[in-house]
Amino acid sequence: MSVNKILDYEKKYSDLRYICGIDEAGRGPLAGPVCCAAVIMPKGHYIEGVDDSKKLTETKREQLYEIIIKTAVAYNIVMIDHATIDKINILNATRLGMEKAAKGLKILPDIILVDAVGGLDLPCPSESIIKGDELSYNIAAASILAKVARDRYMRQMDKIYPYYDFKNCKGYATPNHLTALKKWGSCPIHRLSFLTHLEVADNKT
Repeated sequence: MSVNKILDYEKKYSDLRYICGIDEAGRGPLAGPVCCAAVIMPKGHYIEGVDDSKKLTETKREQLYEIIIKTAVAYNIVMIDHATIDKINILNATRLGMEKAAKGLKILPDIILVDAVGGLDLPCPSESIIKGDELSYNIAAASILAKVARDRYMRQMDKIYPYYDFKNCKGYATPNHLTALKKWGSCPIHRLSFLTHLEVADNKT
């Protein structure tokens, strides 16, 4: 990803002081929370390597995470748990997490740039951008915060529920995870609404 491309929307709003990016991680997994992050990076300051989190290695994301949280003007990370996802569905849970992340910032942004999701109740003007994590530096930074925070959580859950390979699969439907579900059934952090079609929703642990 070229630096010029990732700064497209920062250039568009170059007259504004505080540009916030919002992104999420974990809409697709069978277990765990959806994690949403909002971040305001310093204007005119670019951290080399920041990009859509899906394009980065886990090691690189971890390195950038630490730099981003130390450099950011403000950031906030929110997790919406599996039970809420089951209750209100994953899209609404994502919206809720994004709204909470934005409203919890210590500084009110001038504009909020959101990766793909629209219809949010936000405290200032906003724009939803398709593939925003490729076109906005602040959204890309938010994508890294959300991904790393969620992955760390799932590694902790692996210690509590070791059957499901959460440290590697992060709750996604990998072969190892599906095999464990068939053998052991669900655990307390599985999204039961996601498991219905797999016929493994009964909690056996």
